[in-house]
Amino acid sequence: MRLRAVFLSVLLLAFAAPPSAAEHPSLAEARMLYNEMKYEAAITAASMARSDPASADAASLVMGRSHLERHRLLANAVELTAARSALSAVRPAALSPRDRVDFLIGLGQALYQGENFGAAAELFDTALSQPVVLPDRDRLQLLDWWATAVDRQAQTLPPDRRMVALAQVGDRMEIEVRIDPGSAPANYWLAAAARGAGDLERAWHAAIAGWIRAPMRPESAKEVREDLDSLVSQALILERARSRPALEQGDALTELRSEWEAIKTQWP
Repeated sequence: MRLRAVFLSVLLLAFAAPPSAAEHPSLAEARMLYNEMKYEAAITAASMARSDPASADAASLVMGRSHLERHRLLANAVELTAARSALSAVRPAALSPRDRVDFLIGLGQALYQGENFGAAAELFDTALSQPVVLPDRDRLQLLDWWATAVDRQAQTLPPDRRMVALAQVGDRMEIEVRIDPGSAPANYWLAAAARGAGDLERAWHAAIAGWIRAPMRPESAKEVREDLDSLVSQALILERARSRPALEQGDALTELRSEWEAIKTQWP
């Protein structure tokens, strides 16, 4: 379970597709307003762009994503309904390759916000598997969204199935961290998934390694270290101590806390 559960809701994938010659000016404006987090204005501009058949589908996509962000901010079910309606109006074949990825992400977000976490994870996985090369930051965010959705779904499962689901997250993050040792989602989820799968020893070592690897991406090092510190301090230390014989748990708690603080001091 990711302790900083708000991560999914506050990170956004920008609409990065450049305006084409045939794109309605209001659609370009709607994309810009979305990226500026001016969602109500983006919806107004996208509504105007929907009158142009060549831009209608991309405009519906911007509308849908904007309503999703308003639902996240306002917790108003009307916004989620409007998002689903706008996304349902999109014809994927009419979208650019990058917009199709954003469409898949929008569908995943709609499912996640509707608390259909398993299906959301499937959509995020599909988006990750598309041949379009996403900007590095966007791909890392999407990878984290996928893992978060799997984790939320796993929390609803019996222990044996939960372990299988989280083991899949761990397997994927092992591959990711070999390719990109500084990857924030990989360094966090390797430890979190091992813990969720019941392997506290692996989780402990993965957390230490993640702490040390995190500065390989300076732009995300502070955040991932905060996440790992919360995971270790608030959950992993207590759970490892409880796995010891009852009479040893107090000493184990002190020992593990000291060990973790030493790691943070030795590797500032």
